[in-house]
Amino acid sequence: MFLASSAKPIDDNLKNFVDEIEAQSPSLSVLAAREFRYSLRQTPIEVNIKEPRQFNVLEEFIIRAAIEFQPPPTEDELASVLGLDSVFIKTTTATLRSLQTLSATSPLTVTPEGRSFYEKGSVPQPPYPIQINAITDPLSDKITFQSESLNETVIKLPDLEDFITIDRTIADIASLPLEEIQKSIQASGLALHLPEEGKIVTSYKVLASTQKIWRKISFFVIFDALEDKLRIQIRNGKQILESASKWLEILHSEGKISLQTLCKLSTETIVFEREAILKQKNTEIEARLENIRQKSLKAGDKVDNSKVLGEAVQVRDGQIAQAFLEVLNSAKSQVLIYSPWVNQAVVNEKFLTLLQKLANRGVWILIGHGIARQQENEDKPIPPEIEKKLRAIKTPDGLPSVQVFWLGDSHVKEVIVDRKIHLCGSHNWLSYRGDYLPRGESVYKVTIPHQVQEAYEFLANRFQNHAQNLWQNAVENRDYKLAIESLCIWGALGMEDIALKEIQQNNWLELLPVWLNIVLQGLKSKNIQSDSEIFKTALSLLNQVSIEEAFIDLLQQGWRKVVGAIASHNPQTALNLLNLLNDEVWVQFLRLNIVQESDSPANFISKNT
Repeated sequence: MFLASSAKPIDDNLKNFVDEIEAQSPSLSVLAAREFRYSLRQTPIEVNIKEPRQFNVLEEFIIRAAIEFQPPPTEDELASVLGLDSVFIKTTTATLRSLQTLSATSPLTVTPEGRSFYEKGSVPQPPYPIQINAITDPLSDKITFQSESLNETVIKLPDLEDFITIDRTIADIASLPLEEIQKSIQASGLALHLPEEGKIVTSYKVLASTQKIWRKISFFVIFDALEDKLRIQIRNGKQILESASKWLEILHSEGKISLQTLCKLSTETIVFEREAILKQKNTEIEARLENIRQKSLKAGDKVDNSKVLGEAVQVRDGQIAQAFLEVLNSAKSQVLIYSPWVNQAVVNEKFLTLLQKLANRGVWILIGHGIARQQENEDKPIPPEIEKKLRAIKTPDGLPSVQVFWLGDSHVKEVIVDRKIHLCGSHNWLSYRGDYLPRGESVYKVTIPHQVQEAYEFLANRFQNHAQNLWQNAVENRDYKLAIESLCIWGALGMEDIALKEIQQNNWLELLPVWLNIVLQGLKSKNIQSDSEIFKTALSLLNQVSIEEAFIDLLQQGWRKVVGAIASHNPQTALNLLNLLNDEVWVQFLRLNIVQESDSPANFISKNT
C-alpha cells in the first residue's frame, strides 16, 4: 500500500493541495510537497506613449499632397496651389514634423509612421510619460510588465536557489531593444501599446535600480502511474507554473536536482511508491476483471447448462490471437476495441482484409487507443499510415466503417462484439512488442449478459463523449468531414436518434443523406426497427428542404434505399410510413422528385424493394 501522508515529506500548509491532486485520479500520488521562496526582480521604468487624434482639413491636405504629388511639393509650392499665405502651411508642417509625421527636410515627405496614422484618419499627439514596473521571473524566464509595483515582504522559507542553481540570465532591462519592450507590454495585457489603434510606446528609460522581491512557491513531486513517470509541479497558490515545472523536470532528468536534498525524498521511497501505485492502477477495471475471474473459476463446477446464461472462460498465450480473430469474425453489427497502442505487427494486410469483410456485411468498428493523459505525450503514437489504412475501410454505401481515434488516459485492453461477447485482460489487442512467444498473458472471454453490458456501458460512454466533442467542433467550424465522423460514431453506438436531433437543432440539413446511409446500415443489420419513430421525425424535415439544394440527388437516393430496406422487412410498414400525416409525406416525395408523378406508394415500394 501507499505510504501514509504523515510518512511523506509534505508540508502542513500543502496537505489540502495534495488531497486535490490525488483526487483527480487514482493513478496520481504526491510523493513530496514543500514550500520555498525565490526572488523576482522589479525595475521601475518610464515609457513614452503616442496616441492619435483626428487630423484637421489642412493637415489632411498636406499629408495627402505629400503622398500623391509627384514630385513631392515644397511648402511654398503647396501654398501657391492652395492660394494661402505660406506661413499657414509652414506652421502646420512644423507641427506635423514635430509629431514625426513628415520628414525633417523639404520637399514634403510622409514618414512610415505618418502614413500609418493617415490611413486611420489621424495624426499622433505629442507623447506623454507613464511609469510601470518590469518584473523579471528567473523561473519562467520571462519579463512581464504591470502598473502596480510588487510589495516587498518578508518570507521565512528556504530559498529555492540554495538547492537549485537558477542560472538563467537575468536580462538588463536598460539594454533591451524597444521592439522587445513593446511586445512584452502587449503580452502583459497593459493597454499601452496598441498599434492597430495608433497607440504606440515610442521610448522608455529605467528610473531606478532593480529591486529583489520574494515570492512564495510550492514544489510538488507527483508520480503518475498511468504514464509511469515522475513529475515535478511548481505552483503559485493554485496556479500551476507550466514553464517552470517543465524546466525543473528537465533539470531533474539531467541529474541537476537532488530530490533527497530538496524535499528529503529518497530513491527507495520513490521505488516503493511506484510499485504500490502500479498495483492499484485502473481500480475500476481491475475490480471488474476480478469479478470476471471469479465467474471463470465457477465455470468449472458442474451445472445444468440449460440454465447457464453465459460464462467467463480464461484464454492463455497462444490461444489469445485465435480467440480474438474468431470473435471478430462472429460480429454482425458492432465491434468496440480499446488498445493502448496500435502498430503494423497486428494491423497488417490480413487484419485490414478481415475488417473490410466485416464492413461489407454492415459491421461498425470503433477503435480507441492511447495511454498518456495528453496526446502529445504519447511515446508510441499510432503510425499515420496505419490510421490512414483503417480509415479507408468503407461500408457498401461509402461511409467510413472504421472510426479510429485517440482517447488516452487508460490502460484498458478490451474488445466487445455485438454487446454479447467481451474480451478483456492483459493482451494488447492491436500491438505486439516484436514477439509472438508466450509471455504469461491471459484473457477472459465473457458472455455473461450483465458483465458484458457493464463493460459495454463503460467503453461506449467514452466513445459517445468523443463523438459529442467532435460534433461541437464541427458545428463551431461548420466542418462537414468532422460532422460525418460524429454521425458515424453515433450510428455505430445505435444512437441514430441523437444524430438526427443534432442535425435538426443545428439546421444542418446537408447531413441528412449521410444520416440516411447510417440508418440504412442499421436496417440491414436489424439494429433499427422498421417502424422506429426516427423515420417519422426525419420525414417531417422534408418540407424544410429546397429542390435546388446541392445535396438533393443524394437525399433522393437515400430515401429510396431506406424505404426499400424498410419494405424488405415489412412492406406494410413502408406503406404506412408514406401515408403519414394525411399524405403530406407523399406530397413532399413528389415535390423533391424522390418519386415520380406516375408512381403510387405501392409501386414505388415495389420498385425499390
